[in-house]
Amino acid sequence: MAFNPGAAPMQGSGSTQAGSQTVASTQGAQAVVHAPERLSEFEAFVGLPRFGANLVTALAGGSPDFSPIVPPEYIVQSGDDLQITLWGSVDADLRLTVDRQGRVSVPRVGPILVAGVRYAELQDTVSRRVAQVFKNFELTVSLGRLRGVRVYVTGAVPRPGAYAVAGLSTVMNAVMQAGGPAAGGSFRNIELRRDGRLLGTLDLYDLLIRGDRSADRLVQPDDVIHVAPVGSQVALRGSVNQRAVFELKPGENLRDLLKMAGGPSPVADLSRATLERLGDRQQERIVQIELPKDGATPLKNGDVVNILSLIDFALSQGRQNKRIRVEGEVTKPGDYLLPPDSTLVDAVRAAGGVTQSAFLNGTHFLRESVRLTQQENYNRAVRDLEIELARNDGTTRLSNAEEAAVLAARNAATTRLVERMRQTRPTGRIVLNMAPGGADLPALAVEDGDQLYIPARPTTVGVFGSVFNGGSYLFGDGRSVGDYLRMAGGMTKGADAGSVFVVRANGTVTSARQRDQGWFGSRAGIDSLASEPGDTVFVPEELNKTTFVQSAKDWTQILY
Repeated sequence: MAFNPGAAPMQGSGSTQAGSQTVASTQGAQAVVHAPERLSEFEAFVGLPRFGANLVTALAGGSPDFSPIVPPEYIVQSGDDLQITLWGSVDADLRLTVDRQGRVSVPRVGPILVAGVRYAELQDTVSRRVAQVFKNFELTVSLGRLRGVRVYVTGAVPRPGAYAVAGLSTVMNAVMQAGGPAAGGSFRNIELRRDGRLLGTLDLYDLLIRGDRSADRLVQPDDVIHVAPVGSQVALRGSVNQRAVFELKPGENLRDLLKMAGGPSPVADLSRATLERLGDRQQERIVQIELPKDGATPLKNGDVVNILSLIDFALSQGRQNKRIRVEGEVTKPGDYLLPPDSTLVDAVRAAGGVTQSAFLNGTHFLRESVRLTQQENYNRAVRDLEIELARNDGTTRLSNAEEAAVLAARNAATTRLVERMRQTRPTGRIVLNMAPGGADLPALAVEDGDQLYIPARPTTVGVFGSVFNGGSYLFGDGRSVGDYLRMAGGMTKGADAGSVFVVRANGTVTSARQRDQGWFGSRAGIDSLASEPGDTVFVPEELNKTTFVQSAKDWTQILY
């Protein structure tokens, strides 16, 4: 019986198998299209595939292995083709088929019984029989077309039944013809039975993990391949090289599970793991396992093991080395890795110290954690402002079209202001608040990612806002803020003299309201304030003129 590569399971032409559907091909024949099998309930719960499922998907339902290499243990049976070549005292090139009695008939020699002979012994068997008739000859024997083999695949497979497979097919070839182990079928307990006896068990994990296929034996006619129900299943996730649902044999433990997964990943925490037991719902469901001490922990069906990652947990600041960038007026600017307990003084010392032109009072110190906090608080303040402005607009009373136009213009201006505020991003600067002329930075502990910029000593003082000639003016010892206001031509008529403020180079702010609590906000206090290099003096515009004018207009109408 010759093997037909397109043969379907021998279950009758009218049968329909679960998990598949029959469609008509362009030649009028029928092709079987196998629908993908859904995940098991446990696989869907943990969100992981079954280990080895990709191999089954690739091979299930495919053609058997047509390897041209015949293994030495292959048993010759009826239906096999033999190619016999003789030369010497006799020349012959024969192609003979083994008949139902297991014989081939060689001309002038007679029948030779070859059924049941191993392929490794076939040439000697034929040569001994030919030597009874001829002398001084050479002989070679090889196999041509192989017979088909009918086997039975049973158990937990998508399409159990009888299958015609090639003579060189193995247990795995037959199982894959039946669709491979089903969601409830075992990858590790596939039995080969012959004449009612158990000949061996195939464990697909030997192939998947170690590349060992030695237990995958050749099938013979009427063999029964039985796929047992799946054994205990354990999910392994986290920092491992292979995250999957693994099937365990009795006696296998956590250490064996990690070996199956290829071991932990490079970022895994090798000191501990977590074990979740779905059956312990009334008690502690998740427990911690100490590694490697608890590597022999037995695992149960439905367990979920999670290997923790080192990168998911940040070390405390007191144990981390600090990477900090130092720029500006230092001898060796650059990035430096400092010990955990380092301070700003240590960072400057690592950069070779400051230069003669360094201006420590104007140091810019940026910190990422502070920037994130500033951004969160700033976003909250912008939202609160937007809500407050919307509430005020909603309670405003309008008496005429002119007021409506004014309100619309104000709303548009408010919208533009809020948008500009949303685009502003805090820098994360920490104000060091150093005294003028300080010789060293404060001993503030540094964090990873800090940036330190020490500028050169500035030579100007800036004056901006509602002044006649805003700009930067050369710094002079002994000059006050009022001196620089006069250099800028003094304040304009619309200036708010009581709200003048000065931004120092170190980030601090001094305002006229701090210096003087007079009835109309006299600027005498801010005028006498001593200036420092890098100061920025800002004179704001008075904002309540429109309100006063509008109120005067309303009172005029009432009195009239």
